[in-house]
Amino acid sequence: MAKYKENDVVKARITAIEKYGAFASIDDEYSGLIHISELTYKYVANITDYVEIGDIINVKILDASKEKNQLKLSAKDVNDDLHKNKNHKIKETVFGFYLLKTSLPRWIKEKLEEFNEKS
Repeated sequence: MAKYKENDVVKARITAIEKYGAFASIDDEYSGLIHISELTYKYVANITDYVEIGDIINVKILDASKEKNQLKLSAKDVNDDLHKNKNHKIKETVFGFYLLKTSLPRWIKEKLEEFNEKS
């Protein structure tokens, strides 16, 4: 019988972070990846806004490979406090929507003129 199975919720220690996700250790035998899309339902620009190496969080097992002792993990729905005291807000740039605001009327005018020429 497998030690872990799909939908089990276990504690995991974050051991490494890459642009695409965080690696976590469950115990001495099993480790896994929390893909960036499985950290939260929110947009993730920077994984370290949510987890850091050494953090211990709850994870849900999405898939378990018995041969390799590797797990696909999710932090969604099992970590109410994952975002506390973390800077996870989308930061607005200096320009914000300024380019769109100033350019949209011109773009509309150009497309209307182009459309009228073809008609």
